[in-house]
Amino acid sequence: MSATQLTGILAAVVTPLTADASAVDAAGVKRQADHIIGGGVTGLVAGGSTGEFTTLTADERKHVSDLYIAGAAGRVPVIVGTAALSTAATVEMSVYAEKAGAAAVMIVPPFYDSPSFDELRRFFGTVSEAIDIPIMYYNLPSVSGVQLTPEELAQLARETAVTSYKDTGGDFAWFSAVQQQHSLDITALNGWDTLTFAALASGAKAGVWGAASVIPRLCADLYDALVVRGDLQAGRELWTKIFPICRFLESHNYCAAIKTGLDLVGVSAGPTRLPVLPLAPEHRAEFRDLLVAAGVETVEDPVAAG
Repeated sequence: MSATQLTGILAAVVTPLTADASAVDAAGVKRQADHIIGGGVTGLVAGGSTGEFTTLTADERKHVSDLYIAGAAGRVPVIVGTAALSTAATVEMSVYAEKAGAAAVMIVPPFYDSPSFDELRRFFGTVSEAIDIPIMYYNLPSVSGVQLTPEELAQLARETAVTSYKDTGGDFAWFSAVQQQHSLDITALNGWDTLTFAALASGAKAGVWGAASVIPRLCADLYDALVVRGDLQAGRELWTKIFPICRFLESHNYCAAIKTGLDLVGVSAGPTRLPVLPLAPEHRAEFRDLLVAAGVETVEDPVAAG
């Protein structure tokens, strides 16, 4: 899978859990894959922040990657998050993902130690030597403590198997600098919900988008309008529906908000795992109102009904 094939909308997917959050819900993964792919989304990104990977055991993470790859059944590529706190653990997860059938791996720099650029070059270089599939660099400076310059990111791509990056930094000027000045080295993928319109309109090839798990058709339609057809007016009309939902998601714990949205559209993925708590009833009701206003079909809230 080359960097140029990372196009369209890639859904950042949740990890469905059983009602008591004690185990991964295999049927729930299949339900998510069918819902998202059926909505026109062109890829799945499993085991990232939206997938609550920090609360899962290593075995659970491997199980989730297996389930999503099986659930996709070759219809769309699956990118698997394989980040860990050590190089050895990241290599182990990445090798497993490749053998399981992942099209690429997504890796955030080891969070906690805020590695230097030289340390990152060695870290990503070691992972690159262990696998034969591309790496998506997950730019999440608020968590990793790492903020590369555009030039450093391009250099990292030239020296390792990093071919793309998901930007969840929220700095659109930084994103644009990489996109406009280093496109020959690395493919820019937007990962900040409320910047999706701007990123696609300015030429981003793809977006990794948690909202696409909840409203896949609207997200796919936005990509089609802006990137495929170049219809700015249609894109603006869609964005007036989508933006309030993105704003809501960024105003709450993201995983809890996404799982609430999945409840409301009838493809529940169970609760979040502690310490993350579910959204309060008033926020759930607000989210339902936003979905209805966007023309999204909703169901009775199973939490409120219970």
